[in-house]
Amino acid sequence: MVSEALTIPPSIAEQILAHARSEVPNEACGLLAGDLASGTVTAFHPARNAEASPLRYDVHPDDLVRIVLGIEDAGVDLVAIFHSHTHTSAVPSPTDLRSAQYPEPFYLLASLSDPRATPESALRAWRIADGASTEVRLQVR
Repeated sequence: MVSEALTIPPSIAEQILAHARSEVPNEACGLLAGDLASGTVTAFHPARNAEASPLRYDVHPDDLVRIVLGIEDAGVDLVAIFHSHTHTSAVPSPTDLRSAQYPEPFYLLASLSDPRATPESALRAWRIADGASTEVRLQVR
């Protein structure tokens, strides 16, 4: 069973948003670990965007292998895949929908369109499967 809500501690939500802002003008990306069944995040693993692009992201293959193996070694789950949108809302783009390959983890998006946005207003969580997205409840607590 997989949770229908994603819960991120405030300190991790701040790390995610700081990473996203540090990568501007390009999209940022990373992976979140924790317990997929409860949707609880316990760690954020920033990654390099192999595309180095303001319009697309691809977790660098070296980072992907290193992070996923670390998550498995820690005995926790890959809970979410994160990336930022530099000028648009935190809604999956057609490119995001086409490239989503993991139906179980959440997809966490950050909008950087408002430089003063808080994690609660900048971050949104989604499920993406079969080319379609469904927003899920995101709790920063």
